[in-house]
Amino acid sequence: QLQLVESGGGLVQPGGSLRLSCAASGFTIDYDAVGWFRQAPGTAREGVSCIDSTGGITAYAESVKARFIISRDKDKNTVYLQMNNLRAEDTAVYYCAVVGGTYYRCSNFGARHGDHWGKGTPVTVSA
Repeated sequence: QLQLVESGGGLVQPGGSLRLSCAASGFTIDYDAVGWFRQAPGTAREGVSCIDSTGGITAYAESVKARFIISRDKDKNTVYLQMNNLRAEDTAVYYCAVVGGTYYRCSNFGARHGDHWGKGTPVTVSA
């Protein structure tokens, strides 16, 4: 089964940090752009961040700019989301998905359909 597997979520206090991982199972994502999304209860899914196939182009939602950092390790076939200075409003289930091919540069990534969605990893920010 070709799927992305998210991990690294958990409970953290406001101001804390977490690093999420998105690992590909059964296929390589080295030539794809990958996006992180999140969905809180009762809200629509929101695009959080995107990284292109080269790793040189990244994009972020305004709400997470300067706090979150997306990166990738092609040797490990994995994309990461480092989340710093977490806030209560960051509480959500976080998902990753392939959002484009080799030449996609993360424009309007939040509106992309996405493929190979994982089951998500929950993040709770609470004191």
